[in-house]
Amino acid sequence: MELRERKTNAVVNLEAQFQAQNDQKVMAMDMSTLDDTQRVYWEAQRNAFPVDRIARFLKVGKYAERVGVGAPVHLAGVLEYLTVEVLELAGNAARDNKKSRVVLRHMQLVVRNDEELSKLLGSVTIANGGVMPNIHNSVLPKKTDLPKQLLLMTNDVVK
Repeated sequence: MELRERKTNAVVNLEAQFQAQNDQKVMAMDMSTLDDTQRVYWEAQRNAFPVDRIARFLKVGKYAERVGVGAPVHLAGVLEYLTVEVLELAGNAARDNKKSRVVLRHMQLVVRNDEELSKLLGSVTIANGGVMPNIHNSVLPKKTDLPKQLLLMTNDVVK
């Protein structure tokens, strides 16, 4: 068992050294030496969304006969932008409600109050999001059409 552990540790150490060497090579790499395809994938490495997985889903999903190199990168960027936008607004909504955590209710409020997000996610149901606060006009008390001065004048005439 001890020999097996030493072999495992040696393999882990070698992998770590190899990864460190590759990281140093990548850091020293000049972007001008890359062709367009390599540059696109290099820039995609900075995205929070996995570009290679998105590319695979686009290919497997048969959305088109061919999928270009930049399509998954662009889609990952769009998804990242939408995620950041919704989470930022939901964080603001949580802070407005004096909460420290973002919950689905805050997401619902953000999506329904923002015109563009509401248009994009109009047919989406957010579970446990609740409903938008709204009081129908017919339930509200009626407002008088006459100004206050006329009301005072009519009260004086009646007396």
